[in-house]
Amino acid sequence: MPSPDTLFRSLLVGQNGETSFPKVLATSVAMLIAVRVWAFVRGLRTVDHRPGLRPPFDPFGLPAVLFPTTWWNASADVNWVRRSELYTEDETISIVPVLVGRPMIYSSNLNVARQIASGGNRTSFFKPTWSARALLLWGMNLFAAEEDVWRKHRRVMGPAFNNELYHLVWRETLETYREMVRSEGWEVRGSASVSAVQDLTFKFALILIGKCAFGFSLNWNDPPRASGGGMSIQETMGIVTSTYMLRIFAPRWVRWLPFSSIQKSNAAYASMASFMKEQVESRKVEIQNESNKDAFSLLVKANEQEESKNKLSDDELIGNIFIILFAGHETTAHTLAATLGFLAINKNAQDEVYEQIKEVVGVDRDPEFEDYGNLNKVLAAFFEALRLFPSGHLMIRQASEDTVVQIPNPRGQEGTQSMPVAKGQVVVVDMIGIQYNPGITRIPCPTNHRGGMEPRWTLKSSPRSVSVRLYLFFSSPGSGYMISE
Repeated sequence: MPSPDTLFRSLLVGQNGETSFPKVLATSVAMLIAVRVWAFVRGLRTVDHRPGLRPPFDPFGLPAVLFPTTWWNASADVNWVRRSELYTEDETISIVPVLVGRPMIYSSNLNVARQIASGGNRTSFFKPTWSARALLLWGMNLFAAEEDVWRKHRRVMGPAFNNELYHLVWRETLETYREMVRSEGWEVRGSASVSAVQDLTFKFALILIGKCAFGFSLNWNDPPRASGGGMSIQETMGIVTSTYMLRIFAPRWVRWLPFSSIQKSNAAYASMASFMKEQVESRKVEIQNESNKDAFSLLVKANEQEESKNKLSDDELIGNIFIILFAGHETTAHTLAATLGFLAINKNAQDEVYEQIKEVVGVDRDPEFEDYGNLNKVLAAFFEALRLFPSGHLMIRQASEDTVVQIPNPRGQEGTQSMPVAKGQVVVVDMIGIQYNPGITRIPCPTNHRGGMEPRWTLKSSPRSVSVRLYLFFSSPGSGYMISE
């Protein structure tokens, strides 16, 4: 009987004794297929053969992230694009790539989320470094950190978020709104048609964060620029937002390609880096100025007062500034746009909110910070927009040890079952799946003109109700700053 070595050589050598390229190619392809089939079967075993998606690639890896989610590709936004069909049979599913990538477990169950992402010293899960690449673009920060590093960042970030800052946000919001109305000419016209409300909310949020987070003296028609001129911060952030996936996943040599879009992206990142470094240095110089109450000044001041071992580096300060400027801007702008959009198509909810504002504030004075607690219907409208469009839509965790997670049985079956999770297994808490889970909140019907304003809690209920804790459970230390970490 021929040995394995002899058998293998016969596969590669032709009848004339020379190496056959077609045979080499065919053998290599066969071996690659065999290896991939073995890896796929092993992946199915790893996720305990849970039903789910079997796309060609890992949703968070190349090349999947470069393409949208379609019938053949599951990209990072698969939980949004397929939100109505992903969990029809089970609240916890698996995604096992056929060609390239790691097997993962996705869950839209709140109790599973608590087991996976609750944190603490006894947790069996941690945030993998690769999952925070988008947050680490400018440096380590509070939302990408874990354990002792997280506590170090939290110690410095905490003092920047206090009631004094919230009062400042309230005042500047009112002033910015007035300025927007004047600049857009709405005072004269009395009414106006807006084709894309995001154009207004993104600008509004940027100016507001510029004033409250950085202490800039901004106005509606004068966006901030770095000292060297060039792009405005608003232009820069638009480019950074649209190209950050390329920045994270593409090889560094791609940045040198002579395409105008890539060169514009490079200029935007250089402008943003220059802007942030300027702010760190200027705040260190002005640290004794007690009149500076913006979040950034308080952040730098708190950092300078720490002992050397607890101090954040300039890169870490910039990393946290990036989260305030970038993530805070995105969250605020999208939430405002979604809320206004749903109120525009939902006349009943719009009337409810308007009547409460008139009842609490009246028509002859400005709203004051003390009115906040009585405007529960306004807050409910914002919460519903956040539910339908969660800003932090995924929480990725990896098992640090072999463990067991209790998951609910498939839909229609009572009780729970134990799901083994091996060390190294990736588990994804799907915030979109949770917020659209009919067992937690009522999913809005697209054909109903009440649209998104059909939460399990209603506009009449208090924002302090138990349902609201669904949002606070995933909130960052500065509630409202970013909905998920």
